[in-house]
Amino acid sequence: MGTSDNEGRRTTSYPLLKGQKALVTGANSGIGRATAIGLGRVGADVVVNYVAGREAAEEVVREIEGFGVRAYAHEADVSQEDQVTGMISRMVDEFGTIDVLVANAGLQRDAAATEMTLAQWQKVLDVNLTGQFLCAREAAKEFMRRGVVPEVSCAAGKIICMSSVHQIIPWAGHVNYAASKGGVLMMMQTLAQELAPHRIRVNAVAPGAIRTPINRSAWESAEAEADLLRLIPYNRVGDPEDIATAVAALASDLFDYVVGATLYVDGGMTLFPGFETGG
Repeated sequence: MGTSDNEGRRTTSYPLLKGQKALVTGANSGIGRATAIGLGRVGADVVVNYVAGREAAEEVVREIEGFGVRAYAHEADVSQEDQVTGMISRMVDEFGTIDVLVANAGLQRDAAATEMTLAQWQKVLDVNLTGQFLCAREAAKEFMRRGVVPEVSCAAGKIICMSSVHQIIPWAGHVNYAASKGGVLMMMQTLAQELAPHRIRVNAVAPGAIRTPINRSAWESAEAEADLLRLIPYNRVGDPEDIATAVAALASDLFDYVVGATLYVDGGMTLFPGFETGG
């Protein structure tokens, strides 16, 4: 039987993904950290990918192991093809296979469009879009090789792309980031269409405003948070655990008929709150 915290979120362990093997990229902080821990909490063995900050990644591993499952940290830059193939190969060697990929690694390099350098543009696209593609491609190869194992899951594999509300909401000053997330939307849907006949489910989670280090300036002061809440009908800023819960559910067989969908976890940010008194 489960318990809840004072926000009503589940805090105890449920075996939704018992025996499954999951890889979470960018998992040593923020949304990735919470997601990796959340998957361990529901029974998965987890590979904690990071590109920098090994000590933080090892702390995540220890927390996951506290649920009685296996975990290890793996350093890899998801924008580098050889590092991605090596990461998946090691996972298959150590865990036997991969069942769930959460392609979460991402970054921002913000600038006005007229001031943005090609390096800033390219770095964001390389990590946020190409990195997700490389990880999805390599995971899909293993899913197709192994096929469905009914006692583990109804699906041969699950890919969850971490997108953003900015896959559909323009964001001035962040053209590289918004373009990368718009690309994630179409990449996810195309992969879902192509891989579904192999019983591989591809979906996305699109967070809204979440309390993470990448956007600390938007919520750390009372004034900034009040300004941000004008964009959120539900009137609270999200926590990384909100995303972790959504990912765990979407990766489970409870969502087996959900293919090619984006789950917006945004407190209603995509409801265009600026029009709430108009029309």
